[in-house]
Amino acid sequence: MAVVGAGPIGLAAAIDLATHGVRSVVLDDDDDVAQGSRAICWAKRSLEILDRLGVGERMRNKGVTWRIGRTYHRDRELFSVDLQPEPGHAMPAFVNLQQYYVEAFMLDRCADFPELIEFRCKNRVVGVGQNADTVTLSVDTPDGAYELDASFVLACDGARSSLRTLLGLELEGTGFEERFLIADVRLHDPMPAERRFWFEPTFHAGQSALLHKQPEDVYRIDLQLGADADPETERQPEAVRPRIRAVVGDRPFSLEWISIYSFQCRRLQRFVHGRIVFAGDSAHVVSPFGARGGNGGIQDVDNLVWKLALVLANEAPGALLTSYDEERSRAADENLRQATASTHFMTPKTTHERRYRDAVLDLAAIARFAQPLVNGGRLSTPCALRGLSLQTPAVDVVEGGLMPGDPCVDAPVGDGDNAWLLPHLGHHFKLLRIPSADDELAPIRIDDATGGETVALDDDQGLVRTRYGRGVTYLVRPDQHVAARFVEPDRATIDAAIRRATANDAGARDKPSRKK
Repeated sequence: MAVVGAGPIGLAAAIDLATHGVRSVVLDDDDDVAQGSRAICWAKRSLEILDRLGVGERMRNKGVTWRIGRTYHRDRELFSVDLQPEPGHAMPAFVNLQQYYVEAFMLDRCADFPELIEFRCKNRVVGVGQNADTVTLSVDTPDGAYELDASFVLACDGARSSLRTLLGLELEGTGFEERFLIADVRLHDPMPAERRFWFEPTFHAGQSALLHKQPEDVYRIDLQLGADADPETERQPEAVRPRIRAVVGDRPFSLEWISIYSFQCRRLQRFVHGRIVFAGDSAHVVSPFGARGGNGGIQDVDNLVWKLALVLANEAPGALLTSYDEERSRAADENLRQATASTHFMTPKTTHERRYRDAVLDLAAIARFAQPLVNGGRLSTPCALRGLSLQTPAVDVVEGGLMPGDPCVDAPVGDGDNAWLLPHLGHHFKLLRIPSADDELAPIRIDDATGGETVALDDDQGLVRTRYGRGVTYLVRPDQHVAARFVEPDRATIDAAIRRATANDAGARDKPSRKK
């Protein structure tokens, strides 16, 4: 297996492959971690995935945890939102952590798999070919060129993907003319760990601005510049400093990193091209407001790798990869739709759009119903896969709980190493069995779906039952999404759902499973 790109998405893919016992060669045309903070805002679901990969706790401990988002119009706060209003979750709503730290933590984790992950830095892919069984990469290095054969190639090489170019593929969608300035500013001034978004702030009249706190006294400041801004001029420190001074006032600061970007909302029509599979920014790019780029890429990996592992082990047909296209296309379209709506609200181009935006902002200051209409970036949430081909439709009535296709949710289940539910789910198919209402003191059981070990977990706080229902059994996929939900299933029913979830039983897709 070859992974092209050693950013967070490529590194996550290599680690996940290693947890499934799959060897990979990681190629990257650089030999260093990211410059500048880049992706900083890591959402709860991504943190849960990264915790499964062995770096989530380290990210949480190093990063800035936050849950409150504040929205302003000019110099007035319109409202605030608590993005994790309920307790009983291991991971917070969001952690802000610079991408270079995330990559460094992932590289440390990769070192735990010396036999399964091989790095080749300063290796640039310059050609590609494939047949029914193999992908051949032509690679250029400082020491000369060579060819690499791989069973599959994961293209995780970012928005300027060389593999995408070599295959003649183009991202389809919308590009916006607006430009934004990103600045990492070191500012020795304690501020709350909150997201702050301004429409038409007094310090940056007529535009919009965003502020995030990062570790080590570094703050991310995003400033809208307008469509006519010259990128080369605006990224010069002498042009940036007055803008930052207007935001922070007389406080001393230093510039750590500067970048200019334009909004894009584009995606490949298909993510799977034979034995070459695209993930992250190589497959789809979105405007950064809403933290949907890096988080979407991590969730791509989470969806893809277990399927690849089954295909490589001959436990599932190659057709299983078609579901990656199906499922992550839904997620990409959702992200593009949300990001496009945010862009139109933040940067209205027509008289109608501006009147609507201004009316919503005026109403939000006095009426709670208008606050959800204010769109400064709908923040990343996991995509539900209800109704798609791998999920067995639920035919039993259960009060509350999750539906097939939903991502599993966390809950406390004891003390110490067994304190949380989600670490007990994933990597393999599991059966989550929750007793009926007549047996409230009975433990929750998690079985290996193929008949292996059983784990019994306490539900002392009752939050597993509250979130999943009572008297119900869930078949959970390796990516912690619900594949099926049953009441008192027999072995044949479970096996049929597993076959469907692994694309091993096309007939099961035409009708719900039946007990024999």
